[in-house]
Amino acid sequence: MTRIDTTFAKLRAEGRKAFVAYIMGGDPDLETSLAVMQGLPGAGGDIIELGVPFTDPMADGPTIQLAGQRALESGQTLEKTLEIVRRFRAEDTKTPIVLMGYYNPIYNRGVAQFLADAKAAGVDGLIVVDLPPEEDSELCIPAQEAGLNFIRLATPTTDDRRLPKVLQNTSGFVYYVSITGITGAAMAQATEVGPEVARIKASTDLPVIVGFGISTPESAEAIAKVADGCVVGSAIVKEIAAGKPVSDVLNYVRSLSEGAHRG
Repeated sequence: MTRIDTTFAKLRAEGRKAFVAYIMGGDPDLETSLAVMQGLPGAGGDIIELGVPFTDPMADGPTIQLAGQRALESGQTLEKTLEIVRRFRAEDTKTPIVLMGYYNPIYNRGVAQFLADAKAAGVDGLIVVDLPPEEDSELCIPAQEAGLNFIRLATPTTDDRRLPKVLQNTSGFVYYVSITGITGAAMAQATEVGPEVARIKASTDLPVIVGFGISTPESAEAIAKVADGCVVGSAIVKEIAAGKPVSDVLNYVRSLSEGAHRG
């Protein structure tokens, strides 16, 4: 079992939903993103998604695109993102970390080398948004053989014919994208999300976590009620982009996690 599996088992035993917090590695610089990351568990973050900045982030909306740009301009690389993980792990050996990004930086490093380095650093799972199930042999299956969860995204356009393909090699959890389009583009609606989560859960025993369009404690609570938890990314990144102190960012995260945990 990975830390992700252990965390969900613990949450189930406690009757609680998961709160997943996303930040971009190196935004606005390495030390600030590390400080925010180190504070996330204490602010109620059950799982941390750490973005790997990339020059062509096609699935991301303006907020996360700009975060990636700031990170790249400050000198952030895949290696430095793994450094953040290593430094986080020096103090926290329990909180799951999922790297979220695109295949190009991994391909450039070499899949075998990347997986060895990620595992050694303390990464637990991967979300690679531009590798479809048809390319599972490229990274998904090697990642799982290396002991890393490979988390797949399902969307409102993932119909009943496509869903089995999406789920076939997924592990850890299923990330349901609540809206059609890019991150940060609209508000998630629990009335629309609920039936879709139920449809996915009918085909898998994995937890289903909902992301995109969640920015208030109320929306986190509403979405968590119809799923196994929620992810907040763009809204947290906006707080960082505004130049707020780390303590203020973490207070905002705490308000969101409390909403999700009421779900």
